[in-house]
Amino acid sequence: MVPATIQTKRAYEEPEPGDGYRVLIDHIWPRGVAKERAKLDEWAKELAPSGELRKWFDHEPDRFPEFRSRYRSELEERGKKLEELRGRAKAGPLTIVYAARDQEHNNAVVLAELLREG
Repeated sequence: MVPATIQTKRAYEEPEPGDGYRVLIDHIWPRGVAKERAKLDEWAKELAPSGELRKWFDHEPDRFPEFRSRYRSELEERGKKLEELRGRAKAGPLTIVYAARDQEHNNAVVLAELLREG
């Protein structure tokens, strides 16, 4: 089991020292966020949902359960990257950065759940 050092944070929130390793997992850079201000350690585009899945989901909360299932399937194909992030979480805080407005129904929530499960 991975320690609970994994958090999610919108790209528009100010970075904090306690964030630890910050990784953006969106396919597109967040609008209006300067790279210097984002203070990211990594931009892991390969962990973003596929274009097809993103378009289907369209940030509709009622589609989130199905989105979660489909996205988890996509993430399982990224096993090496998931293990790398789990290792970072074991070593210290890991912050998964995303741009979506909805803080409960987004790809970062799903990825954090999966990483915490170990």
